[in-house]
Amino acid sequence: MFLQINYILRSKVDGRYLVARINGGEDNAPESYLLVFQETFEALSYLNTHASDVSDRFVVESASNPQLKSILQRWNFQGFGLVKDPLIPQIEFLSV
Repeated sequence: MFLQINYILRSKVDGRYLVARINGGEDNAPESYLLVFQETFEALSYLNTHASDVSDRFVVESASNPQLKSILQRWNFQGFGLVKDPLIPQIEFLSV
């Protein structure tokens, strides 16, 4: 069986995951999407490019697809954002 490993960023300070918040409209609260990277170096590139001043406050964690599903449920995320290009960034948002 093929096990796909993904990479996520977690704060060393408070244990929260790096997410993208999308405005839900005037009446709705913002929706949170867990940012997921395909490689460790992509996660680090994203941090160094877009959050270099706080990059030392994050750690890269590996997560399989079943672990991602559990994280989405536990933290009540609407889905995940698969980061295709960490430098631009290009993110594909997928809802559960």
